[in-house]
Amino acid sequence: MSNHRVRFLQLALHAQALRFGEFTLKSGRLSPYFFNAGRFDSGAKLAELATCYADAVEASGIEFDLLFGPAYKGIPLATALGCELARRGRDVPLAFNRKEAKDHGEGGLLIGASLEDRRVLIVDDVITAGTAIREALGLIRAGGGTPAGIVVALDRQEVLAEPSSDQPGPRLSAAQSVAAETGVPVVAVANLHDLLDFAGESAELVRHRDDLLAYRARFGSGPSD
Repeated sequence: MSNHRVRFLQLALHAQALRFGEFTLKSGRLSPYFFNAGRFDSGAKLAELATCYADAVEASGIEFDLLFGPAYKGIPLATALGCELARRGRDVPLAFNRKEAKDHGEGGLLIGASLEDRRVLIVDDVITAGTAIREALGLIRAGGGTPAGIVVALDRQEVLAEPSSDQPGPRLSAAQSVAAETGVPVVAVANLHDLLDFAGESAELVRHRDDLLAYRARFGSGPSD
């Protein structure tokens, strides 16, 4: 694993953003692990998380001119990444959206820098069903921008619907589905494959690895970068 993936998983574990056990997901699935980016709840944690995002983005080679944080969790994540990029010598404009449009003040759904004629990198925590990401892509295009890429913290690499032998074609994860549908590349700081490697190398976490493997066998998507 590249260093930023290990650092991210260590940080997530320390912040209790990554936990192991039995968790019922919104989908109703019983998962052996749970990720909650809301637990990066201090300046120090967000600053360290931003270094992991920045390393992942730099390694991806995606070219962009503006950061976009979808409401709500994407807003602090994009802001923290913007601060980290500035610390590294690159000052990148930042924008985000409201959940509901304002009809007073500056009005509208968008806040921050103009998207017009800019290549936009979307920054979020995860892609679950892809609904929020698709909404963000629509807002960016409506604002005159071009979606350049999407970066998330953790890709669970699992299919949206219960796999069935009657369903032809590859088993695509939510992130893979968004990338295939929109043509916009999706980069994850870490994914389930990394988590399995991480757990296998940890004396504390290795007892969870069999449960992770069983979960991936049932709900995992096809090969992913």
